[in-house]
Amino acid sequence: DGIAAALSRCQSFDPRTSDTTFHIGLSDDVEYALLPRLLRQLQIEAPNIKLILLRVDQQQMSQRLFNGDISVGISHTHDLPASARRKGLRPIRPTLLRFDTRPGPLGLDEFCRRPHVVVSSVGNTTDDTDHALSQLGRQRKVVLSVPQFSALPGLLGQSDMLAIVPDYVAKAMSPVAGMRAEPAPLQLPVHELSMVWRAAAHGDSGQRWLRSRCSAFLCEPVELQVVPKLRPALHSDQALLAAR
Repeated sequence: DGIAAALSRCQSFDPRTSDTTFHIGLSDDVEYALLPRLLRQLQIEAPNIKLILLRVDQQQMSQRLFNGDISVGISHTHDLPASARRKGLRPIRPTLLRFDTRPGPLGLDEFCRRPHVVVSSVGNTTDDTDHALSQLGRQRKVVLSVPQFSALPGLLGQSDMLAIVPDYVAKAMSPVAGMRAEPAPLQLPVHELSMVWRAAAHGDSGQRWLRSRCSAFLCEPVELQVVPKLRPALHSDQALLAAR
């Protein structure tokens, strides 16, 4: 393995001509909301590469990396094997999704009264939202648990159900007619979306290129500030400055 890794580091990688196959593990939220933009860019820069995507959640990430099933994984991650490396990409901000026409933001009382959908790959019906509510002596009514985010638009449509999702998932769903996204009516923990990879592939030129593209196109976009142009000083301005 050491000899193979050394040879790999010596080989150059040209995305324009390479036909390399990459194995990537993605959590469902990343696959739904962030993958399309990344995929479009990869197809432009490296038209001949092949991607094999595996659905991997935070509970599976360590084992998938350890087994060599994937070389790169993107998810909220917990404990990782000692042979793995990690880079933070962006915060995961919990956001409320609703599909109704009632004016104004949702208050905590109505938030607790309305039925909720939870997205969980393992069928959980409680998450950080329930833990935060318990600290306030409150609870909500979870009526449904689904394994993937893509089910939400059809489930929330024309109903009173609510869902808490990552902010980038809410943004991806916002073009759906009638879908509304807003801050939750209570403080919820913000986790980190991370990219992880096997240390054995750290120096591989193709893997380094792939990680650079994931980092560039999955990180939180930077809002550019528009700085107004300074107008030329008028004669009256100069006179006022001279008088000070």
